[in-house]
Amino acid sequence: MRRFVEGLDRGQVTLFPECLEDWIGEDNPVRVIDVFVDELDLAGLGFSGVDPEATGRPSYHPSVLLKLYIYGYLNRVQSSRRLEREAGRNVEVMWLTGRLAPDHKTIADFRKDNGRAIRQVCARFVALCRTMDLLTDASVAIDGSKFKAVNNRDKNFTRAKMERRMAQIEESVARYLQQLDTADRQEPSEALRTKTSRLKEKIAKLREEMRRLQALEVRMLATPDQQISLTDPDARSMATSGRGSGVVGYNVQVAVDTEHHLIITHDVTNVGTDRSQLSHVAKEAKATLGTESLDAVADRGYFNSEEILACEQSGITVTLPKPMTSNSKAEGRFGKQDFRYVAEEDIYLCPAGERLAYRYTNEENDWSCAATGPTPARVAPSNVAVPPPRSDGSPDGSMSTFSRRCSAGSTSIRRKSASGARRSSIPSARSRLGWEQPTS
Repeated sequence: MRRFVEGLDRGQVTLFPECLEDWIGEDNPVRVIDVFVDELDLAGLGFSGVDPEATGRPSYHPSVLLKLYIYGYLNRVQSSRRLEREAGRNVEVMWLTGRLAPDHKTIADFRKDNGRAIRQVCARFVALCRTMDLLTDASVAIDGSKFKAVNNRDKNFTRAKMERRMAQIEESVARYLQQLDTADRQEPSEALRTKTSRLKEKIAKLREEMRRLQALEVRMLATPDQQISLTDPDARSMATSGRGSGVVGYNVQVAVDTEHHLIITHDVTNVGTDRSQLSHVAKEAKATLGTESLDAVADRGYFNSEEILACEQSGITVTLPKPMTSNSKAEGRFGKQDFRYVAEEDIYLCPAGERLAYRYTNEENDWSCAATGPTPARVAPSNVAVPPPRSDGSPDGSMSTFSRRCSAGSTSIRRKSASGARRSSIPSARSRLGWEQPTS
């Protein structure tokens, strides 16, 4: 062991600190947990078991279990069995709980029976952060995460899954029946009788499974979202970022302070998409912060005009990108975001150098469509900044390249006339100047 760092002999006598207090530094986070929980009115927050029963076996005080729960939350130890192990080997947990080691079922039951009270503790923590001026800026970032439930994917059924499984069973039954027909044309033997008996058992099991699936299909179609989970009835099948992947679980929405990254509010839903969650989470964050206005940032998965309008009406300014749904780029054409509007001329400038002016507006079923096209003029006024010529020479007076890239030299922008309806990323030139009037 020469030239290596050598450890001490296990039989060497070591003088450890005499008490747990000496193991915990003055700046250790567990001291904050201890002071914070001791100052809470647990009975007022709704925790059960604050007042002990006169008879029976003594129970753990809720403050001990709450301290253990918060410690696990801060250190990413969610499992009740892992928390049980930490209570017996972790010096910080020993100091925090007074060397008490609750079993995993006690920890799990505490978390299950006091869910609403734990949410109140989160609200008290946010209030404490406000008094410490940690949430002075009313700005949050909203995002969602998929959490797996205790429900196997084979125990979750949707309409598509049900159809696939029934088709597989019917295909297997047909294959086994064909094998029975083939066996009937062969000479009788002991091996043939064994094979036939085995095939009949398989067919009987498949038909029993088919009857079970048909009963589940009736239950599934009776639900509002036409989906059913057998182990965890509230869990739902949700798509994840990976292609062709998914998870049976819950969608957890979180609003986080943009400066200190503190969680302001959270919510759990079984809706798989985020498009209908923006206004609800933003309003909850605004109410928690107690501000008149709020700035919220989210990703493009939250883009929904109705949700954005609801936030605007509640004094919440939302910043999020619009999803790119156009297929123009894939087809080799320019997208709407590539066009630049010139207010002085009431025109759009194409990246190919052409000028698109307003032509006409069609109105039908409360929808208006403003069509534009290339202007006859080839030379732009001196006060209009025209992009430099492209390397392919498209702005040289020839319309061939421009027409190929811009859908035959014309584009249209559809919008709904009613106020608050969805709008295109680039509105028509007439609407920019206030010319478009709502239909009656």
